Amino acid sequence: QVQLVESGGGLVQAGGSLRLSCAASGRTFSTYTNMAWFRQVPGKEREFVAGIQWSAGNTDYGDSVKGRFTISRDNAKNTVYLQMNRLKPEDTAVYYCAARQGWLGPIQMDRNAYPDWGQGTQVTVSS
Repeated sequence: QVQLVESGGGLVQAGGSLRLSCAASGRTFSTYTNMAWFRQVPGKEREFVAGIQWSAGNTDYGDSVKGRFTISRDNAKNTVYLQMNRLKPEDTAVYYCAARQGWLGPIQMDRNAYPDWGQGTQVTVSS
């Protein structure tokens, strides 16, 4: 049974930075082909934030975070990161790590493409 565990959320002022981490237990990331970060606020759909192809390292981002957020991975630590800079109040959400296996195509932005999820970590950006 795989578990994805996010950490690094918290309260930050607008313009500040946070780095989220997603670590796996029970299965190494090497069995995953894609990892992604999504976020969700109450009453809204879960939104794609960033994705990475584990082997090639290719990345993609949601339009609202391009140029501010960076997704990366550390194979040795079985960890995916989301570096969030120049945070805005509208970035406030619960952030989720997601993963899938066996997909060698383009990075998927559809949450239904990812079967494995973490429990989420709250990010709050004050104005």
